[in-house]
Amino acid sequence: GGRAAAMSAELPCCVVSVGEGPEPCSCSGVILCRGPGLVLCHAAVFSPFLQPGLEAWSRHEAPPASVLPPGLRIRVLHAAPKPDTPPALQEHEAQPLALTRCEAFAQALTGVAASWCGGGEAEGEAEREAAAVLPWFAWLRVPGLDAPGGGWTPWSSAGDLRKGAALLACGSPFGALCPDLFLNTLSGGVLSNAAGEGNALLLTDARCLPGTQGGAVLVGPAPSRPRVVAVIAATSCGAGGPGLALLCSLHAVLRSSRGLLRQLGEPPAPPAPLAAVPGAAPLGCVALVESGGAWGSGTLLAPRLLLTCRHVLQAAQPTTKTPPATVLQARPVFATAEASPFDVAVLELTPISPGCRTGEAVLALGFGALGRACGPSVTGGVLSAVVGAPPVMLQSTCAVHAGSSGGPLLQPHSLSSHSTPLESDASFPFILFALTRVAAPLTDRKSSSHSGAGSIAL
Repeated sequence: GGRAAAMSAELPCCVVSVGEGPEPCSCSGVILCRGPGLVLCHAAVFSPFLQPGLEAWSRHEAPPASVLPPGLRIRVLHAAPKPDTPPALQEHEAQPLALTRCEAFAQALTGVAASWCGGGEAEGEAEREAAAVLPWFAWLRVPGLDAPGGGWTPWSSAGDLRKGAALLACGSPFGALCPDLFLNTLSGGVLSNAAGEGNALLLTDARCLPGTQGGAVLVGPAPSRPRVVAVIAATSCGAGGPGLALLCSLHAVLRSSRGLLRQLGEPPAPPAPLAAVPGAAPLGCVALVESGGAWGSGTLLAPRLLLTCRHVLQAAQPTTKTPPATVLQARPVFATAEASPFDVAVLELTPISPGCRTGEAVLALGFGALGRACGPSVTGGVLSAVVGAPPVMLQSTCAVHAGSSGGPLLQPHSLSSHSTPLESDASFPFILFALTRVAAPLTDRKSSSHSGAGSIAL
């Protein structure tokens, strides 16, 4: 019990209340510094008080102080440690310093925001405002949090995290409602996904209830002091949402606030790299399966076998995308009947030529020019162009002559090609075209090449 109380008091979270009356607008916040006392929260808590409202969030530049009415009351509630007793709740007055738009987070939001704004295309002013305010955060100056020798709360860059890493969300569900019960509530989860520069946007399956917006997301196992890595931007309980909480990297917010932080003194030091965070997921075993207009997921059972669900497959030929973004053709080799309760399918993946990179050294072998007067000739060059993804045709600078058609093109991986002749009398010996094995999956040939000019006969 004593350790739990101490840990609760050490957590860098608080409740931010804006406005007067018995039910002020409220959310969670993060105490980032105690010298001077600074709190960061999500800017949506100020939406009801903005003048002229939605327009302030639509601009990219920071709005002037006049967007908030003079005399607006802002309070910060936090747990203060007391020796040998449960932490006491303390309340302090706060002043708004700035509203900051996190640009890296805003760019990563493209195509994602609608999931947290009604589950579809935004309809009406409330939904448009919810989407517009997502990348905005508020800095508060709280003199009551100043502490002698106080510094910055430990934090780290989200760019060090990998999918599957363990996260701890800290916030106050329902904001200012019953803080004795809900203040600094913890929820465990993992990093579900990330996007943008330096992982500016993150998703987690940690349960974040309404009111936890602005709360901290922490990394680092006990008993070490956890570090703040992100701020909760939208909760996991929105109507029609995917059940994941939307997070903004703290590093991204600090970068967007450089000008303000310089005015307050020394900005925070660059974060120390994180040690290995437990739980990073082995992503090499999962693949995206696309079939017709449908998509789903698959599990790699072997280098060329993929397990998926039968309902993912449509009439079209399926393709798979395996990390890191390798696109492969696939064909079903087994699928349960639609009436079967077992929804299973197995796909065979078509192998592709390894490592076809422009500029890579290659060798061409063949009986060009001299025919059977002597053994096969060898010429060297580089891959000058790679066509298609996955590659279906290669262009090389190897010197080839009439009679080379059908010979192999060798890479350091021993990839070969077989040429076919062009219907042309012209010859350009330093241009060679090759078809990779993907173009002819039903034969043992790995690719086909031709030498010559003009159109390419496939």
